[in-house]
Amino acid sequence: VTLLYAFLHMRQNLKYFDKMRCLRKRSAVSFLGVLVICLLFMNLYIEDGYVLEGDKQLIRETATHQLNPERYVHTFKDLSNFSGSINISYRYLAGTPLPRKRYLTIGLSSVKRKKGNYLLETIKSIFEQSSYEELKEIAVVVQLADFDSAWCEGMVQDISQKFAHHIIAGRLIVIHVPEEYYPVLDGLKRNYNDPEDRVKFRSKQNVDYAFLLNFCANLSEYYVMLEDDVRCSKNFLTAVKKVITSREGSYWVTLEFSKLGYIGKLYHSHDLPRLAHFLLMFYQEMPCDWLLIHFRGLLAQKEVIRFKPSLFQHMGYYSSYKGAENKLKDDDFEEESFDIPDNPPANLHTNMNVFENYEASKAYSSIDEYFWGKAPSTGDFYGIVFEKPIKISKIKVVTGTEDRQNDILHHGALEVGEKIVGSKKGRQCTTYLRLGEFKNGNFEITDVEHKVLFDINCMRILVTKSQKEWLIIRSISVWTSQTPNQ
Repeated sequence: VTLLYAFLHMRQNLKYFDKMRCLRKRSAVSFLGVLVICLLFMNLYIEDGYVLEGDKQLIRETATHQLNPERYVHTFKDLSNFSGSINISYRYLAGTPLPRKRYLTIGLSSVKRKKGNYLLETIKSIFEQSSYEELKEIAVVVQLADFDSAWCEGMVQDISQKFAHHIIAGRLIVIHVPEEYYPVLDGLKRNYNDPEDRVKFRSKQNVDYAFLLNFCANLSEYYVMLEDDVRCSKNFLTAVKKVITSREGSYWVTLEFSKLGYIGKLYHSHDLPRLAHFLLMFYQEMPCDWLLIHFRGLLAQKEVIRFKPSLFQHMGYYSSYKGAENKLKDDDFEEESFDIPDNPPANLHTNMNVFENYEASKAYSSIDEYFWGKAPSTGDFYGIVFEKPIKISKIKVVTGTEDRQNDILHHGALEVGEKIVGSKKGRQCTTYLRLGEFKNGNFEITDVEHKVLFDINCMRILVTKSQKEWLIIRSISVWTSQTPNQ
Protein backbone atom coordinates (compact mmCIF):
# COMPACT_ATOMS: atom_id res chain seq x y z
CA VAL A 1 0.00 0.00 0.00
CA THR A 2 2.80 2.35 0.91
CA LEU A 3 4.59 1.61 -2.38
CA LEU A 4 1.35 2.09 -4.33
CA TYR A 5 0.73 5.40 -2.57
CA ALA A 6 4.29 6.55 -3.30
CA PHE A 7 3.93 5.56 -6.97
CA LEU A 8 0.66 7.45 -7.34
CA HIS A 9 2.12 10.49 -5.57
CA MET A 10 5.17 10.44 -7.85
CA ARG A 11 2.91 10.12 -10.92
CA GLN A 12 0.91 13.15 -9.81
CA ASN A 13 4.11 15.13 -9.35
CA LEU A 14 5.32 14.16 -12.84
CA LYS A 15 2.03 15.28 -14.33
CA TYR A 16 2.30 18.53 -12.43
CA PHE A 17 5.85 19.19 -13.63
CA ASP A 18 4.92 18.26 -17.23
CA LYS A 19 2.03 20.67 -17.02
CA MET A 20 4.29 23.38 -15.63
CA ARG A 21 6.83 22.80 -18.42
CA CYS A 22 4.09 23.14 -21.06
CA LEU A 23 2.78 26.27 -19.42
CA ARG A 24 6.30 27.73 -19.29
CA LYS A 25 6.80 26.92 -22.97
CA ARG A 26 3.51 28.47 -23.98
CA SER A 27 4.14 31.47 -21.77
CA ALA A 28 7.63 31.90 -23.19
CA VAL A 29 6.37 31.74 -26.77
CA SER A 30 3.55 34.19 -26.05
CA PHE A 31 5.88 36.49 -24.15
CA LEU A 32 8.50 36.46 -26.92
CA GLY A 33 5.84 37.17 -29.54
CA VAL A 34 4.47 40.12 -27.60
CA LEU A 35 7.98 41.36 -26.81
CA VAL A 36 9.05 41.33 -30.46
CA ILE A 37 5.97 43.22 -31.59
CA CYS A 38 6.35 45.73 -28.76
CA LEU A 39 9.99 46.33 -29.64
CA LEU A 40 9.13 46.60 -33.31
CA PHE A 41 6.57 49.31 -32.79
CA MET A 42 7.57 50.89 -29.48
CA ASN A 43 8.21 54.23 -31.20
CA LEU A 44 4.74 54.25 -32.70
CA TYR A 45 2.56 54.99 -29.73
CA ILE A 46 2.92 57.22 -26.67
CA GLU A 47 0.20 57.09 -24.04
CA ASP A 48 -1.58 60.41 -23.66
CA GLY A 49 -1.31 60.21 -19.87
CA TYR A 50 2.47 60.66 -20.00
CA VAL A 51 2.48 63.56 -22.44
CA LEU A 52 2.14 67.23 -21.72
CA GLU A 53 -1.14 68.66 -22.98
CA GLY A 54 0.60 70.98 -25.40
CA ASP A 55 2.44 68.08 -27.08
CA LYS A 56 -0.54 65.81 -27.65
CA GLN A 57 -1.60 67.35 -30.94
CA LEU A 58 1.97 67.27 -32.25
CA ILE A 59 2.24 63.56 -31.46
CA ARG A 60 -1.03 62.82 -33.22
CA GLU A 61 0.05 64.76 -36.28
CA THR A 62 3.42 63.04 -36.51
CA ALA A 63 2.30 59.56 -35.46
CA THR A 64 2.61 58.19 -38.97
CA HIS A 65 6.22 59.35 -39.22
CA GLN A 66 7.67 58.21 -35.90
CA LEU A 67 8.73 54.72 -36.97
CA ASN A 68 12.31 54.41 -38.17
CA PRO A 69 12.13 52.06 -41.19
CA GLU A 70 15.90 51.54 -41.40
CA ARG A 71 15.97 50.34 -37.81
CA TYR A 72 13.24 47.74 -38.14
CA VAL A 73 13.08 46.75 -41.80
CA HIS A 74 15.07 43.49 -41.54
CA THR A 75 13.23 42.39 -38.40
CA PHE A 76 9.88 43.11 -40.03
CA LYS A 77 10.78 41.19 -43.17
CA ASP A 78 11.85 38.17 -41.12
CA LEU A 79 8.84 38.18 -38.81
CA SER A 80 6.17 39.02 -41.34
CA ASN A 81 7.15 37.08 -44.44
CA PHE A 82 3.61 35.75 -44.68
CA SER A 83 3.27 33.97 -48.00
CA GLY A 84 0.19 31.94 -47.09
CA SER A 85 -3.36 33.22 -47.32
CA ILE A 86 -5.63 33.83 -44.35
CA ASN A 87 -8.09 30.97 -43.81
CA ILE A 88 -11.42 32.56 -44.72
CA SER A 89 -14.46 31.20 -46.56
CA TYR A 90 -15.60 33.77 -49.12
CA ARG A 91 -19.10 33.87 -50.53
CA TYR A 92 -19.33 34.54 -54.27
CA LEU A 93 -22.36 36.82 -54.66
CA ALA A 94 -21.76 37.29 -58.39
CA GLY A 95 -19.21 35.86 -60.79
CA THR A 96 -16.96 32.82 -60.49
CA PRO A 97 -13.23 32.21 -59.89
CA LEU A 98 -11.07 33.62 -62.67
CA PRO A 99 -9.99 31.09 -65.29
CA ARG A 100 -6.62 32.82 -65.81
CA LYS A 101 -4.38 35.43 -64.22
CA ARG A 102 -4.74 39.03 -65.37
CA TYR A 103 -2.28 41.91 -65.47
CA LEU A 104 -4.13 44.06 -62.92
CA THR A 105 -6.77 43.47 -60.28
CA ILE A 106 -8.82 46.44 -59.14
CA GLY A 107 -10.21 46.00 -55.65
CA LEU A 108 -12.86 48.04 -53.85
CA SER A 109 -14.77 47.47 -50.64
CA SER A 110 -18.21 48.97 -50.06
CA VAL A 111 -20.63 49.35 -47.15
CA LYS A 112 -24.11 50.82 -46.84
CA ARG A 113 -24.05 54.62 -46.58
CA LYS A 114 -26.51 56.76 -44.68
CA LYS A 115 -26.50 59.22 -47.57
CA GLY A 116 -25.69 58.59 -51.21
CA ASN A 117 -24.27 55.51 -52.91
CA TYR A 118 -21.58 55.74 -55.54
CA LEU A 119 -20.58 52.10 -56.03
CA LEU A 120 -22.42 51.56 -59.32
CA GLU A 121 -20.96 54.76 -60.77
CA THR A 122 -17.46 53.67 -59.72
CA ILE A 123 -17.81 50.27 -61.41
CA LYS A 124 -19.25 51.97 -64.50
CA SER A 125 -16.31 54.39 -64.66
CA ILE A 126 -13.77 51.54 -64.46
CA PHE A 127 -15.29 49.77 -67.45
CA GLU A 128 -16.24 52.80 -69.51
CA GLN A 129 -12.78 54.34 -69.26
CA SER A 130 -11.09 51.14 -70.45
CA SER A 131 -10.67 50.05 -74.06
CA TYR A 132 -11.64 46.57 -75.24
CA GLU A 133 -7.98 45.51 -75.20
CA GLU A 134 -7.52 46.89 -71.67
CA LEU A 135 -10.59 45.04 -70.42
CA LYS A 136 -8.91 41.75 -71.31
CA GLU A 137 -6.15 42.50 -68.80
CA ILE A 138 -8.13 43.59 -65.75
CA ALA A 139 -10.27 41.95 -63.09
CA VAL A 140 -12.55 43.94 -60.78
CA VAL A 141 -13.30 42.55 -57.32
CA VAL A 142 -16.06 44.22 -55.32
CA GLN A 143 -16.35 43.28 -51.67
CA LEU A 144 -19.74 44.04 -50.11
CA ALA A 145 -18.54 44.42 -46.53
CA ASP A 146 -21.79 45.30 -44.80
CA PHE A 147 -23.46 42.87 -42.39
CA ASP A 148 -26.93 43.93 -43.60
CA SER A 149 -27.89 40.96 -45.79
CA ALA A 150 -30.86 42.78 -47.33
CA TRP A 151 -28.60 45.63 -48.50
CA CYS A 152 -26.07 43.16 -49.92
CA GLU A 153 -28.77 41.29 -51.81
CA GLY A 154 -30.12 44.53 -53.26
CA MET A 155 -26.65 45.68 -54.35
CA VAL A 156 -25.90 42.31 -55.98
CA GLN A 157 -29.14 42.53 -57.91
CA ASP A 158 -28.30 46.05 -59.16
CA ILE A 159 -24.74 45.10 -60.08
CA SER A 160 -25.86 41.93 -61.87
CA GLN A 161 -28.45 43.82 -63.91
CA LYS A 162 -26.16 46.68 -64.94
CA PHE A 163 -22.94 44.73 -65.52
CA ALA A 164 -24.14 41.27 -66.52
CA HIS A 165 -21.87 41.02 -69.57
CA HIS A 166 -18.79 41.87 -67.48
CA ILE A 167 -19.71 39.18 -64.96
CA ILE A 168 -20.24 36.63 -67.75
CA ALA A 169 -16.92 37.67 -69.33
CA GLY A 170 -15.17 36.88 -66.03
CA ARG A 171 -13.89 40.36 -65.30
CA LEU A 172 -16.23 41.28 -62.42
CA ILE A 173 -16.60 39.36 -59.15
CA VAL A 174 -18.67 40.32 -56.10
CA ILE A 175 -17.74 38.69 -52.78
CA HIS A 176 -18.75 38.80 -49.11
CA VAL A 177 -17.12 37.63 -45.87
CA PRO A 178 -19.53 36.45 -43.13
CA GLU A 179 -19.48 38.39 -39.86
CA GLU A 180 -18.19 35.43 -37.84
CA TYR A 181 -14.75 35.78 -39.44
CA TYR A 182 -14.29 39.31 -38.07
CA PRO A 183 -12.36 40.00 -34.85
CA VAL A 184 -13.84 41.93 -31.92
CA LEU A 185 -14.99 45.39 -33.05
CA ASP A 186 -16.39 46.74 -29.77
CA GLY A 187 -14.48 48.12 -26.79
CA LEU A 188 -11.31 48.77 -28.79
CA LYS A 189 -8.50 51.18 -27.87
CA ARG A 190 -9.42 54.82 -28.45
CA ASN A 191 -6.18 56.02 -29.98
CA TYR A 192 -6.03 59.74 -30.86
CA ASN A 193 -9.12 60.26 -28.66
CA ASP A 194 -11.38 59.07 -31.49
CA PRO A 195 -14.96 58.37 -30.38
CA GLU A 196 -15.89 54.70 -30.02
CA ASP A 197 -18.00 54.57 -33.17
CA ARG A 198 -15.16 56.11 -35.20
CA VAL A 199 -12.70 53.55 -33.81
CA LYS A 200 -15.12 50.75 -34.69
CA PHE A 201 -15.62 52.10 -38.22
CA ARG A 202 -11.94 52.47 -39.08
CA SER A 203 -11.00 49.18 -37.40
CA LYS A 204 -13.61 47.29 -39.38
CA GLN A 205 -12.40 49.03 -42.55
CA ASN A 206 -8.88 47.73 -41.91
CA VAL A 207 -10.26 44.20 -41.61
CA ASP A 208 -12.41 44.68 -44.73
CA TYR A 209 -9.33 45.65 -46.72
CA ALA A 210 -7.28 42.79 -45.26
CA PHE A 211 -9.89 40.26 -46.38
CA LEU A 212 -10.11 41.86 -49.82
CA LEU A 213 -6.32 41.84 -50.29
CA ASN A 214 -6.19 38.23 -49.15
CA PHE A 215 -8.77 37.23 -51.78
CA CYS A 216 -6.97 39.08 -54.61
CA ALA A 217 -3.46 37.82 -53.87
CA ASN A 218 -3.27 35.32 -56.76
CA LEU A 219 -5.52 36.90 -59.37
CA SER A 220 -2.99 39.03 -61.23
CA GLU A 221 0.52 40.39 -61.40
CA TYR A 222 -0.38 43.77 -59.91
CA TYR A 223 -3.13 45.13 -57.67
CA VAL A 224 -4.59 48.61 -57.27
CA MET A 225 -6.91 49.66 -54.44
CA LEU A 226 -9.80 52.02 -55.07
CA GLU A 227 -12.56 53.31 -52.84
CA ASP A 228 -16.21 52.91 -53.78
CA ASP A 229 -16.73 56.55 -54.78
CA VAL A 230 -14.08 57.08 -57.46
CA ARG A 231 -13.98 58.29 -61.06
CA CYS A 232 -11.26 56.95 -63.36
CA SER A 233 -9.14 58.61 -66.00
CA LYS A 234 -9.43 57.51 -69.62
CA ASN A 235 -7.24 54.47 -70.41
CA PHE A 236 -5.85 54.40 -66.88
CA LEU A 237 -4.53 50.84 -67.35
CA THR A 238 -2.31 51.89 -70.26
CA ALA A 239 -0.93 54.72 -68.13
CA VAL A 240 -0.28 52.35 -65.20
CA LYS A 241 1.52 49.88 -67.49
CA LYS A 242 3.68 52.65 -68.88
CA VAL A 243 4.70 53.75 -65.38
CA ILE A 244 5.46 50.19 -64.26
CA THR A 245 7.63 49.67 -67.33
CA SER A 246 9.50 52.89 -66.60
CA ARG A 247 10.30 51.60 -63.09
CA GLU A 248 11.82 48.30 -64.27
CA GLY A 249 15.01 47.55 -62.39
CA SER A 250 14.14 49.85 -59.47
CA TYR A 251 12.76 48.75 -56.10
CA TRP A 252 9.31 49.87 -55.04
CA VAL A 253 6.57 48.71 -52.70
CA THR A 254 3.79 51.18 -53.46
CA LEU A 255 3.19 53.40 -56.49
CA GLU A 256 0.57 56.09 -55.98
CA PHE A 257 -1.77 57.39 -58.68
CA SER A 258 -3.82 59.67 -56.43
CA LYS A 259 -2.91 61.76 -53.41
CA LEU A 260 -6.17 61.07 -51.56
CA GLY A 261 -6.83 58.40 -48.94
CA TYR A 262 -6.61 54.79 -50.04
CA ILE A 263 -7.27 55.60 -53.70
CA GLY A 264 -5.00 54.53 -56.55
CA LYS A 265 -2.36 52.71 -54.47
CA LEU A 266 -0.61 50.04 -56.56
CA TYR A 267 1.16 46.93 -55.24
CA HIS A 268 2.88 43.82 -56.49
CA SER A 269 0.39 41.01 -55.91
CA HIS A 270 3.05 38.96 -54.15
CA ASP A 271 3.06 41.58 -51.36
CA LEU A 272 -0.69 41.30 -50.71
CA PRO A 273 -0.62 38.41 -48.20
CA ARG A 274 1.93 40.24 -46.07
CA LEU A 275 -0.08 43.47 -46.29
CA ALA A 276 -3.27 41.62 -45.35
CA HIS A 277 -1.61 40.13 -42.26
CA PHE A 278 -0.18 43.55 -41.37
CA LEU A 279 -3.61 45.21 -41.47
CA LEU A 280 -5.08 42.46 -39.29
CA MET A 281 -2.24 42.67 -36.76
CA PHE A 282 -2.84 46.38 -36.15
CA TYR A 283 -6.46 46.79 -37.24
CA GLN A 284 -7.48 48.76 -34.12
CA GLU A 285 -4.46 51.06 -33.94
CA MET A 286 -5.02 53.67 -36.67
CA PRO A 287 -6.72 54.33 -40.04
CA CYS A 288 -5.68 52.18 -43.00
CA ASP A 289 -3.97 54.95 -44.96
CA TRP A 290 -1.67 55.60 -41.97
CA LEU A 291 -0.88 51.89 -41.62
CA LEU A 292 0.02 51.77 -45.30
CA ILE A 293 2.63 54.47 -44.81
CA HIS A 294 4.27 52.29 -42.16
CA PHE A 295 4.03 49.19 -44.34
CA ARG A 296 5.85 50.95 -47.17
CA GLY A 297 8.53 52.28 -44.82
CA LEU A 298 9.11 48.95 -43.12
CA LEU A 299 9.74 47.38 -46.51
CA ALA A 300 12.46 49.99 -47.16
CA GLN A 301 10.69 52.35 -49.55
CA LYS A 302 11.61 55.60 -47.86
CA GLU A 303 9.89 58.13 -50.09
CA VAL A 304 6.42 58.41 -51.59
CA ILE A 305 6.45 57.55 -55.31
CA ARG A 306 3.44 59.41 -56.67
CA PHE A 307 2.72 60.12 -60.31
CA LYS A 308 1.00 63.08 -61.86
CA PRO A 309 -1.49 63.72 -63.30
CA SER A 310 -3.59 61.53 -61.00
CA LEU A 311 -5.53 58.68 -62.59
CA PHE A 312 -8.36 58.52 -60.04
CA GLN A 313 -10.62 61.17 -58.55
CA HIS A 314 -12.75 61.09 -55.40
CA MET A 315 -16.33 61.87 -56.45
CA GLY A 316 -18.38 61.08 -53.33
CA TYR A 317 -19.97 63.98 -51.48
CA TYR A 318 -21.09 62.01 -48.42
CA SER A 319 -18.66 59.87 -46.41
CA SER A 320 -19.39 56.24 -45.57
CA TYR A 321 -18.79 57.25 -41.94
CA LYS A 322 -22.08 58.67 -40.60
CA GLY A 323 -22.89 60.28 -43.95
CA ALA A 324 -20.66 63.25 -43.12
CA GLU A 325 -19.74 65.64 -45.92
CA ASN A 326 -16.48 64.83 -47.70
CA LYS A 327 -15.59 67.36 -50.38
CA LEU A 328 -11.97 66.28 -50.92
CA LYS A 329 -10.81 66.49 -54.53
CA ASP A 330 -7.50 65.67 -56.18
CA ASP A 331 -6.47 68.79 -58.10
CA ASP A 332 -3.89 66.77 -60.06
CA PHE A 333 -6.58 64.60 -61.67
CA GLU A 334 -7.07 64.71 -65.44
CA GLU A 335 -9.98 62.72 -66.84
CA GLU A 336 -9.77 63.14 -70.58
CA SER A 337 -6.94 62.25 -72.93
CA PHE A 338 -4.54 61.29 -70.19
CA ASP A 339 -1.17 60.65 -71.74
CA ILE A 340 2.00 59.94 -69.77
CA PRO A 341 5.09 61.28 -71.58
CA ASP A 342 7.76 58.90 -72.86
CA ASN A 343 10.75 60.84 -71.51
CA PRO A 344 13.34 58.62 -73.22
CA PRO A 345 16.64 57.92 -71.38
CA ALA A 346 18.87 60.98 -71.22
CA ASN A 347 21.72 62.69 -69.36
CA LEU A 348 20.70 65.86 -67.55
CA HIS A 349 22.89 68.79 -66.62
CA THR A 350 22.73 72.48 -65.77
CA ASN A 351 25.12 75.33 -65.07
CA MET A 352 22.68 76.94 -62.61
CA ASN A 353 23.38 77.03 -58.89
CA VAL A 354 21.30 74.10 -57.59
CA PHE A 355 19.56 74.49 -54.23
CA GLU A 356 20.22 71.61 -51.81
CA ASN A 357 19.18 68.26 -53.34
CA TYR A 358 16.73 69.59 -55.94
CA GLU A 359 19.00 68.38 -58.72
CA ALA A 360 18.36 68.43 -62.47
CA SER A 361 17.11 64.84 -62.69
CA LYS A 362 14.04 65.62 -60.57
CA ALA A 363 12.43 67.75 -63.28
CA TYR A 364 12.71 65.05 -65.96
CA SER A 365 10.41 62.63 -64.15
CA SER A 366 6.71 61.89 -63.72
CA ILE A 367 7.23 61.61 -59.96
CA ASP A 368 6.08 64.50 -57.78
CA GLU A 369 9.53 66.19 -57.55
CA TYR A 370 11.20 69.19 -59.17
CA PHE A 371 14.46 71.00 -59.97
CA TRP A 372 15.17 74.17 -57.98
CA GLY A 373 17.95 76.57 -58.84
CA LYS A 374 19.00 79.92 -57.38
CA ALA A 375 18.34 83.13 -59.35
CA PRO A 376 19.51 82.34 -62.92
CA SER A 377 21.36 84.74 -65.21
CA THR A 378 21.19 85.36 -68.95
CA GLY A 379 22.73 82.41 -70.78
CA ASP A 380 22.16 79.87 -68.00
CA PHE A 381 20.66 76.61 -69.22
CA TYR A 382 19.14 73.29 -68.29
CA GLY A 383 20.30 70.65 -70.79
CA ILE A 384 19.04 67.23 -71.86
CA VAL A 385 21.21 64.92 -73.99
CA PHE A 386 19.30 61.88 -75.19
CA GLU A 387 21.05 58.52 -75.21
CA LYS A 388 19.80 57.91 -78.76
CA PRO A 389 18.58 60.27 -81.50
CA ILE A 390 14.80 60.59 -81.34
CA LYS A 391 11.78 61.97 -83.15
CA ILE A 392 9.66 64.17 -80.87
CA SER A 393 5.95 64.81 -81.30
CA LYS A 394 5.24 67.00 -78.27
CA ILE A 395 7.12 68.90 -75.54
CA LYS A 396 5.69 70.43 -72.39
CA VAL A 397 7.61 72.28 -69.64
CA VAL A 398 6.03 73.64 -66.44
CA THR A 399 7.88 75.93 -64.01
CA GLY A 400 6.91 77.13 -60.54
CA THR A 401 4.64 75.43 -57.99
CA GLU A 402 1.36 76.29 -56.31
CA ASP A 403 3.07 77.60 -53.19
CA ARG A 404 5.94 79.30 -55.09
CA GLN A 405 4.16 80.79 -58.06
CA ASN A 406 6.84 83.42 -58.69
CA ASP A 407 9.69 80.92 -59.01
CA ILE A 408 8.99 80.52 -62.72
CA LEU A 409 11.10 81.11 -65.79
CA HIS A 410 10.15 84.69 -66.57
CA HIS A 411 12.21 84.96 -69.75
CA GLY A 412 13.37 81.84 -71.52
CA ALA A 413 13.33 79.75 -74.68
CA LEU A 414 13.33 76.08 -75.59
CA GLU A 415 15.74 74.71 -78.18
CA VAL A 416 16.50 71.33 -79.76
CA GLY A 417 19.89 70.32 -81.15
CA GLU A 418 21.80 67.84 -83.29
CA LYS A 419 25.40 66.70 -83.92
CA ILE A 420 26.77 65.62 -80.54
CA VAL A 421 30.41 66.31 -79.66
CA GLY A 422 32.49 65.64 -76.56
CA SER A 423 33.02 62.72 -74.20
CA LYS A 424 30.18 60.70 -72.67
CA LYS A 425 30.20 62.85 -69.51
CA GLY A 426 30.40 66.19 -71.28
CA ARG A 427 28.43 65.65 -74.45
CA GLN A 428 26.57 68.51 -76.08
CA CYS A 429 25.14 69.48 -79.44
CA THR A 430 26.92 71.81 -81.83
CA THR A 431 23.82 73.37 -83.39
CA TYR A 432 20.44 74.29 -81.92
CA LEU A 433 17.07 75.26 -83.32
CA ARG A 434 14.79 77.51 -81.24
CA LEU A 435 11.22 76.22 -81.03
CA GLY A 436 9.68 79.06 -79.05
CA GLU A 437 9.57 81.25 -75.95
CA PHE A 438 8.18 80.56 -72.48
CA LYS A 439 4.89 82.26 -71.62
CA ASN A 440 3.88 82.76 -67.98
CA GLY A 441 6.52 80.24 -66.99
CA ASN A 442 5.27 77.44 -69.24
CA PHE A 443 6.10 76.05 -72.66
CA GLU A 444 4.16 73.62 -74.84
CA ILE A 445 4.49 72.64 -78.49
CA THR A 446 2.96 69.90 -80.63
CA ASP A 447 3.75 68.44 -84.08
CA VAL A 448 7.45 68.86 -83.42
CA GLU A 449 8.31 66.13 -85.93
CA HIS A 450 6.83 68.31 -88.68
CA LYS A 451 8.79 71.39 -87.59
CA VAL A 452 12.18 69.78 -86.98
CA LEU A 453 13.66 67.93 -89.95
CA PHE A 454 16.61 66.35 -88.14
CA ASP A 455 16.78 63.59 -85.52
CA ILE A 456 17.00 65.30 -82.12
CA ASN A 457 20.02 64.60 -79.90
CA CYS A 458 19.63 67.41 -77.36
CA MET A 459 17.09 69.73 -75.82
CA ARG A 460 17.74 72.71 -73.60
CA ILE A 461 15.91 75.38 -71.64
CA LEU A 462 17.77 78.67 -72.09
CA VAL A 463 17.47 81.67 -69.76
CA THR A 464 17.24 84.76 -71.99
CA LYS A 465 17.17 87.40 -69.25
CA SER A 466 18.47 87.43 -65.68
CA GLN A 467 15.90 87.28 -62.87
CA LYS A 468 16.08 87.85 -59.13
CA GLU A 469 13.59 85.08 -58.41
CA TRP A 470 14.75 81.49 -58.05
CA LEU A 471 13.69 78.96 -60.67
CA ILE A 472 11.66 75.81 -60.15
CA ILE A 473 11.32 73.50 -63.15
CA ARG A 474 8.40 71.41 -62.02
CA SER A 475 8.19 69.01 -64.94
CA ILE A 476 9.67 68.38 -68.38
CA SER A 477 7.57 66.07 -70.56
CA VAL A 478 8.67 64.66 -73.90
CA TRP A 479 6.48 62.55 -76.18
CA THR A 480 8.22 60.64 -78.95
CA SER A 481 6.85 59.69 -82.34
CA GLN A 482 8.45 57.18 -84.70
CA THR A 483 12.06 56.52 -83.76
CA PRO A 484 14.74 57.06 -86.40
CA ASN A 485 15.46 54.18 -88.80
CA GLN A 486 12.20 52.44 -87.82
